[in-house]
Amino acid sequence: MQITDIRVRVINRESKMKAVVSVTFEDAFVVHDIKVIEGEKGLFIAMPSKRTPDGEYRDVAHPINGEMRAALQDAILKEFSRALAELPGTEQD
Repeated sequence: MQITDIRVRVINRESKMKAVVSVTFEDAFVVHDIKVIEGEKGLFIAMPSKRTPDGEYRDVAHPINGEMRAALQDAILKEFSRALAELPGTEQD
């Protein structure tokens, strides 16, 4: 399954959540609200989730295996870096 579009919405740079992303697959299926989070070991993605009646959060969409998660995370973080570089007032190397 090919990723055909990634749209990044950069948010407050001071919070741990750095962006919200929508990913389109095969120009036919989209997943909204994937989050780019800054953790202790660097950036990672968090899949869209929903709060259950008992207060827990459960992903509403997620990769089935590690290979797909790694490919998705790599593609999203690449686009996130590109989006940051295009922000006004951001110095580019």
